[in-house]
Amino acid sequence: MDDGRVVVCGAGVVGLALATMLAGEGRSVTVLEADPAPAPDGADAAWSGWSRHGVAQFRQPHGVFPRFRHICDEDLPGVTDALLAAGCRAFDPLDTAPPSARDHHSRPDDDRFRWVTGRRPVLEAVLAARAERQAGLTVRRGVRVVGLLEGARVADGVPHVAGVLTDHGEQIDADLVVDAMGRRTPSDTWLADLGTAPPRREAEDSGYAYYTRYFSGPLPEWRAGPVVPYGTVTLLTLPSDNDTWSVTVFGGSRDVPLKNLRDPDCFDRVLRRFPRQGHWVDAEAQPGVAVMAGVLDRVRSLVVDGSPVVTGFTAVGDAWACTNPSAGRGISIGLMHARVLRDTLREHPDDPAAFATAFQRHTDERVAPYVHDQLRADRARVAEMDALRRGEPAPAADVDVSAFAVAAMEDPEVFRAFLEVLMCLALPSEVLSRPRIADAVARRRGETPAPAPGPDRRELEALISG
Repeated sequence: MDDGRVVVCGAGVVGLALATMLAGEGRSVTVLEADPAPAPDGADAAWSGWSRHGVAQFRQPHGVFPRFRHICDEDLPGVTDALLAAGCRAFDPLDTAPPSARDHHSRPDDDRFRWVTGRRPVLEAVLAARAERQAGLTVRRGVRVVGLLEGARVADGVPHVAGVLTDHGEQIDADLVVDAMGRRTPSDTWLADLGTAPPRREAEDSGYAYYTRYFSGPLPEWRAGPVVPYGTVTLLTLPSDNDTWSVTVFGGSRDVPLKNLRDPDCFDRVLRRFPRQGHWVDAEAQPGVAVMAGVLDRVRSLVVDGSPVVTGFTAVGDAWACTNPSAGRGISIGLMHARVLRDTLREHPDDPAAFATAFQRHTDERVAPYVHDQLRADRARVAEMDALRRGEPAPAADVDVSAFAVAAMEDPEVFRAFLEVLMCLALPSEVLSRPRIADAVARRRGETPAPAPGPDRRELEALISG
């Protein structure tokens, strides 16, 4: 399949990045996108004028951690420079290091933490422009995939996909069809129509609700890290492109009083009572509060008990697994997954069954641990917020996680290791196995991080009620 035909369903960031990678290796790639509007030129047009109904979180904050930049620099040359040219911001999380970490001198490898960040429409427009220039790649917008074409089977009892059917009645042949349609993908229905065995699927409400405002002007001073928990809510401050930034309050989806944060006056009133983030709302604000809730955490597998349920078809990024968006990992994990798909096609270019099982194996080894680590963290945090909201003691935290956070506040090397975990550069198990980090964590075992200054639950409810 070195020059094989690939159809990618979905022209989001991950779908475009994957398609560009595959076309760069000589494959003939077609991207089909249901939303008809082309990507506009310029950040303002991308943000205010681009209609992308197929992406529920299109105007919600997005993090593109260092892992995203590393993959772009290695596999999509020119993208980082194009993002900077579009006004995206180079961000160094070491700028948010706590004063208590003492030694703030740079290290030779600190550049690995730098990332380039911007609003989702701006990021996607840059990736779209890069895809348009890629030889062997065609992006067709306003074309909705409505089903899969069945071909001759290559494995006993396993349906094989040989292309897609569009809403125009067009049949497009392919050696591989990739689902990159994100959280709301309908492809389980397509597979059922082919008579496949059901994919293994785990899904649950993430338990979060998100309230976001965007602002513009000079970037405010950092007085805390980008993500700070405060009892029953968490605050996220995220720099974006062209002198813009977002402030998000997220809490439990069952926390009814938080719904008043839909009112911009209430949102700003509440934020100003948090001493480390309140100044982030003292700027020119865009109208309204963006709200998102009912988000599913989901993981699905197209290989069950060691056997593929289908060949010639696979899923990547959020169409495979998705977690709490506020963690900012989705795009980084999606590009990691795209790279694994590309590498697996190199191994098995002409054997669809071998590709299916190998891709699942590599996914489980290289990418899934980041997803499951986030799912564990989400469940623990939601349980903590729910308990505190009811006035009950919070469940006991993981002693190593707590000690890791405490040590990171005072030790610059542990802080860097902590950033590696937060930003998808390494898993907790990897960094906690390093002797230097393990010793620092062991010395703090049994301690918990001091709470950041801010209103308690009673004060929060009073602020919300006005």
